Amino acid sequence: QVQLVESGGGLVQAGDSLRLSCVVSGHNPRNYAVAWFRQALGKEREFVALINTRGDSTMYADPVQGRFAISRDNAKDTVYLQMNDLRPEESAVYYCAAGAPHSTTYKLTYDYWGQGTQVTVSS
Repeated sequence: QVQLVESGGGLVQAGDSLRLSCVVSGHNPRNYAVAWFRQALGKEREFVALINTRGDSTMYADPVQGRFAISRDNAKDTVYLQMNDLRPEESAVYYCAAGAPHSTTYKLTYDYWGQGTQVTVSS
């Protein structure tokens, strides 16, 4: 069992940056791949980025490639999502999720989820 707690969301203007944090606690948190997903009002939850257990392999959704960066500090059991040049259409609740090391971009491969943090980007 692991628990995830997100923080860092807020209200920003288009073009601004935010850094989200996800603290992973519980049994062997460093053994889990961690991903960020987001869900806008009335839409499906969608994949944003993932990072492997060692932090040396990452994957991004096409819309955020080059603007977002996922990283992890295993000494702090924390995963970060640096978001640059935010766009209004990226307003959503952002969730972090933990899954087995082979977890993919599909949300069903993740076993544990945080409660989410709201990101609102004004135009």
